[in-house]
Amino acid sequence: MATILVTGANGQLGNELQLVSKSFYGYDFIFTDVDTLDITSAEHTLAFIREARPDWIINCAAYTNVDKAESEPDKALLINGTAVKNITEAISGSECRFIHVSTDYVYDGNSNVPYDESVAPNPLTSYGRSKLEGEKYALLHHGSMIIRTSWLYSSFGNNFVKTILRNGAEKKSLNVVFDQTGSPTFAADLAESIMAIVSGVIRNQVAMNSGIYNYSNEGVCTWFDFATEIIKEAGLPCIINPVLSSEFRQIAKRPSYSVMDKTKIRENYGLTIPHWRTSLLKCIKLLK
Repeated sequence: MATILVTGANGQLGNELQLVSKSFYGYDFIFTDVDTLDITSAEHTLAFIREARPDWIINCAAYTNVDKAESEPDKALLINGTAVKNITEAISGSECRFIHVSTDYVYDGNSNVPYDESVAPNPLTSYGRSKLEGEKYALLHHGSMIIRTSWLYSSFGNNFVKTILRNGAEKKSLNVVFDQTGSPTFAADLAESIMAIVSGVIRNQVAMNSGIYNYSNEGVCTWFDFATEIIKEAGLPCIINPVLSSEFRQIAKRPSYSVMDKTKIRENYGLTIPHWRTSLLKCIKLLK
């Protein structure tokens, strides 16, 4: 029986992995969060992993407050960077496979064509730099797979979809930026894809190919398009107004374009990735 250790299990993706794990039999899942496994402590991480002896580790733990990271760069680096180093050092020399979740914020957003994994990262923010540092530490382990994702949302936790639904129910109109383009990612889809990869490798259906992979839902939109679709599918009368990013006071600069090419992960692992509109509808039904 393969033992699969999941960190950050109380977050959006961690919660979705807990749900999807119920469909995968014959595996021993260990779901942890900071209260049970503090990955920022090298000593605690080493002791925990030595006792648990996982065959796989899926790291969903992250510092994700993009704006706050600008005033807390050391804290962001500790959780997003050093903690990853603690994990890879704990599994060094072992056959444990490691899946580390990263972000589109490692890209600078200056492209006008979808980013593939060969593009040199150039993060614009403390958050992006801390996540890139985590990627570097993840790649020190021979059996590591990094999955960069974008615009993550779920029926769990705090996210853009929930914010638009809440504000859209309370206000007659909302201003949303239309000059930032990317691809939303339903965390449930990412969780299912991760487990499809893990299960495929364990059952010898696919080969584990280490390295960096992009993953988001299919399709492209602006935050304005996304918000408009959320309001429409929820049946709310709220009007969404398109505005420029310059009209918002945000501490950290967002990538103006972070669409990612998913060819590599689709072809390597035989994944079928749903369109963002299809997945958004699923999430809204869950929230209703």
